[in-house]
Amino acid sequence: MPIYEYEPDGDSCDFCKGRFEVLQQLSEEPLKVCPECGKPCHRAFSRFAPIKSTRDMLSTKNLAAKGFTQYKKAGDGHYEKTAGEGPNLIKGD
Repeated sequence: MPIYEYEPDGDSCDFCKGRFEVLQQLSEEPLKVCPECGKPCHRAFSRFAPIKSTRDMLSTKNLAAKGFTQYKKAGDGHYEKTAGEGPNLIKGD
């Protein structure tokens, strides 16, 4: 069952606080009033919310914790280790 977001059409109550969520079946009709105060409301479009940013997933701490090794280019053909286990420096031919 999806979670739908609703916004009040005017003043909000302590439950609404400008926006609230309701777990509903797909077959259910959208709410027309707030379930707490009875004031009119409408279904709203959800804001984009990434689960986890790529930056956090690729952080040196997270990579090392997951058993990965990360290298950054340090010069022409040279790479230095920034996370994980392995040699501290890799040199290209």
